[in-house]
Amino acid sequence: MILRAFVVQVLLQIPERPQLANFPARIANWSMRVMARFMAAATDAAHFPAPSLPEVAFLGRSNVGKSSVINTLVETKLARTSSTPGRTRSINFFEIRWPGKPQPEVIFADLPGYGYAKLSREISQEWPKFIEPYLNERPTLALCLALVDVNVPPQESDRQLLDFLNASSRKFLLVGTKCDRLSNNQLHNALKRLSDAYPMATVIPFSAKTRTGRDEVWNKIRQSAADFADPSLADPSHADPAQS
Repeated sequence: MILRAFVVQVLLQIPERPQLANFPARIANWSMRVMARFMAAATDAAHFPAPSLPEVAFLGRSNVGKSSVINTLVETKLARTSSTPGRTRSINFFEIRWPGKPQPEVIFADLPGYGYAKLSREISQEWPKFIEPYLNERPTLALCLALVDVNVPPQESDRQLLDFLNASSRKFLLVGTKCDRLSNNQLHNALKRLSDAYPMATVIPFSAKTRTGRDEVWNKIRQSAADFADPSLADPSHADPAQS
């Protein structure tokens, strides 16, 4: 199975539980206040929160800067960052609430990173208990954000993940992290390499340092949440052409 080949490369980690955060964020050039709160950490499908709101999954290699992307989106230190890649051992769920709304409207799911170090047989055998069920069966999974580092060549483990998401008909977006480290010409060439390597994906360059791509990613998240809540309102112009 494509996913089974992908998950055996994962290095797991456990983050600290963040507190309730209240902070300003700019989405599509307008100001809003987002509320973010830790919900649960799951290492078994039985521990997943009950399906309710549309969910956005964050996936990527252990050193791709996944926590920095999440923290940049919500403008607070929601997900724990570490100088040691591969420390998340669970799927961590966070409620996200729009401004003026009494209830959360979307959930972020931070999945463990992969590809940093070899796993023992004992640890790798744990993955089918919660990663595969989540990506294969989660009824509320509205969008997958697949994070790749634009500073390194396309990786086989990333291709395996995208092939799995494509084969499972999951809606996904490719986010090219750390784009501030490249010149304009270098970034153009890096994005072309990614597009050539992953023709089924739409690529958005992203920088936690400069906030490049933040509005674009938020717009995709909000549109996916709206489409999930009422599929009849889905706007075809927001669909990934490669997945249409």
